[in-house]
Amino acid sequence: MAALLPVRRTIFRSRRFSGLASTTLRRAIVAALVTAGVVAAQTRAASGRALQKLTPHVVRLANGKSFSLDLPADFEIDVAAEGLHRVRFLARAPDGRILTTDMHDRSDNSLGVVYILDGFDAATGRFARVIPYLQHLRNPNDVAFYTDHDGQSWLYLPLTDKLERFRYKAGDIAPTGPPEILATYPDYGLNYKYGGWHLTRTVVMGSDHRRDTLFVSVGSSCNNCEEKEPIRATISAMDPDGKNARVIARGMRNAVGLRFVGNTLYATNMGGDHLGDEAPDDPMFALDLAGSEPNNYGWPYCYFQHGKVVPDPMFAGSPKKVDCGVAPSTYAVFAAHSAPLGLEYFDRAADPALGGSFLVALHGASKVSLGTGYRVVRVAAGKHGGLPEDFLTGFLRRGVVYGRPCGILRVGPDAFLLTDDEAGVVYYVHHATPK
Repeated sequence: MAALLPVRRTIFRSRRFSGLASTTLRRAIVAALVTAGVVAAQTRAASGRALQKLTPHVVRLANGKSFSLDLPADFEIDVAAEGLHRVRFLARAPDGRILTTDMHDRSDNSLGVVYILDGFDAATGRFARVIPYLQHLRNPNDVAFYTDHDGQSWLYLPLTDKLERFRYKAGDIAPTGPPEILATYPDYGLNYKYGGWHLTRTVVMGSDHRRDTLFVSVGSSCNNCEEKEPIRATISAMDPDGKNARVIARGMRNAVGLRFVGNTLYATNMGGDHLGDEAPDDPMFALDLAGSEPNNYGWPYCYFQHGKVVPDPMFAGSPKKVDCGVAPSTYAVFAAHSAPLGLEYFDRAADPALGGSFLVALHGASKVSLGTGYRVVRVAAGKHGGLPEDFLTGFLRRGVVYGRPCGILRVGPDAFLLTDDEAGVVYYVHHATPK
């Protein structure tokens, strides 16, 4: 706003704005400048505000690369595992081990792997071993675990074309039997060249009306279109054995991040790429699961701008369009093209820098010059989330990409693992050890 004030003073010194006749015009200009300042401030806030001082921490990788990442001074960051490819999300197994997925690269491929990260040493912040648990997988984005009432543990694995589950036995380094197929999904779409299709699937275990429930997100087939298959751009729910499948949320263009906290399902979502560099918001939602019918979160007929829902003119004449006025409100919003992915919740017992908030990994705009994303932000928890605050930055500096944050898993009161699917690294971020 301060940068606008000299311009305003210059305008008002001009002779043509002298006299009472220009009062109305001057007020209009002031209002426009104030509005522009507010919008700019909202955009900056959605990108992440630095409310706490972030200090550089040097990162050195085994491949010889060295750079700095900025985080609060009383936190440290260690390289917990490296030499991976497109490492994505993380999950803790019933036996306490950490598993992570690796999609190999951005193409539609069957080179994906689920790894066990084993032998963690808190003193060095590193895992001793990275063990392949499942291989030759089609774009594995994440895994989830569930132990049924008979004591059997299950590993759920969503792939582009299907949802599988394996019996999980503590300490094993590979499944002991074949998977069960619980659901199948459309496995085609437009190439990235044409706006991309969303080939990842995400699963999370939670509850729906006090019943153990598995939730699955399936992204759209396109950048902006009316889908033919009802499972596209949805979040669905099913019993742990795959029965009673139903859609619980529509209009979710690409809800890659899912997290259950208490009785609430939170989801990050990505807006379209056809509205320019500054629109739309990338939203985060707290889903309402109480209704008997699925809520529609707007896409492709509506989008969010500065937290407000806006009809997309591309579909103004569509007979299928929804009423944007009844679209659920956002929990938080991020700057356009930030690409929010993984999220994690920290209760109030954590360090004040983390307690009572979510951390959200903003993967970053594919158009690097935009500069949005490429960071981890903190969103205060509550009935409505607060404005994003920077917690970890430095993955993009002066046009150079050093990494793209992806998945987050809390591993202690004030410690978490963070994946970087650009550098193939898993980081361990934790409170600094007193010296």
